[in-house]
Amino acid sequence: MKKQLHTNEFEKGRGAQINPANSFLKNRYVQEEAFAIDDYSIDSTQTQYFYENSKTIANKVINPDVGMEYSANPYQGCEHGCIYCYARNSHEYWGYSAGKDFESKIIVKKNAPALLKKLFESKTWVPSVLSISGNTDCYQPVERRMKLTRAMLEVCLEYRNPVGLLTKNALVLRDLDILTEMAKLNLVRVHTSITSLDEDLRLQLEPRTTTYKSRLNILEQCSKAGIPTGIMNAPIIPGLNDHHMPDVIKAAADHGAKWAGYTVVRLNGAIGEIFKNWLDFTFPDRAQKVWNMIADCHGGQVSDSRIGNRISGEGKFAELIKNQFELLCRKYGLNQEGKHLNKSLFRRSPGCQMTLFS
Repeated sequence: MKKQLHTNEFEKGRGAQINPANSFLKNRYVQEEAFAIDDYSIDSTQTQYFYENSKTIANKVINPDVGMEYSANPYQGCEHGCIYCYARNSHEYWGYSAGKDFESKIIVKKNAPALLKKLFESKTWVPSVLSISGNTDCYQPVERRMKLTRAMLEVCLEYRNPVGLLTKNALVLRDLDILTEMAKLNLVRVHTSITSLDEDLRLQLEPRTTTYKSRLNILEQCSKAGIPTGIMNAPIIPGLNDHHMPDVIKAAADHGAKWAGYTVVRLNGAIGEIFKNWLDFTFPDRAQKVWNMIADCHGGQVSDSRIGNRISGEGKFAELIKNQFELLCRKYGLNQEGKHLNKSLFRRSPGCQMTLFS
């Protein structure tokens, strides 16, 4: 197999600049020469949408590091294009690459709301917190047209099932009406991911996400509406955004956040190659230093699957990050309240009159 061609031109508006081989596929097409005239057609990176009727919508989360019970994702792949995204590898299960394909070939589970309703009607369902965006962002651009996330929230409110949301998109504010009603019943938490407050860095790390100013506005608007909210200062990338943490935590608290969390970047699977290619191109003057610092946080490797270590890392630098985070949270009064959502209000068959007697 020929090695994939790397061009010298950076494609703006996309995070990944390459399409690494899918680890599940033996063969793939590649362009051998940049200007070859043959029957090979260069894949367009214009976003494509693929519609499917899934069989299931919720997955039980057995990973003890992430603090989720169930996750539900109406979309696979994510047009936001965050270069570090851990969800990239999951796109290989669909036959695509974790690189450009992940952010340009979006799978839309058009029957997601119906599947969720069917799940809640099942006698086997035990009321649990459903994390929408456990893998990819449920408020990515296609949601504006499809409104699957909104429909899923409507189902959750109808059945009184608690929900956790994590997003980088201000589109979440469209659904304040539903979220406010859920908050009155202690059924929802809304978190936004804020990697830095440096807009130049955001455009490089997360090319199609909403601005950091807009994300702080999410916190402010949710807080004013009585919707408990917080942030994920994630991922922390040593040498790129670790020194931005104080500004991020302070701004989050100033805009109404009650909680904060963080992760140290890890580059499992194909993400390592994708990130390294991006890093060499975007920050050539410090690429090797950043790479080595990431490895120092994960026992000498940039990838890390060890439970208990993969999220916060290990070693002296990871310990510094942890200590700084805890100090800042104490200073600004974050993580002082519990985050428990109400599971006792769940009602099966809410439209049935028999519910009155249950």
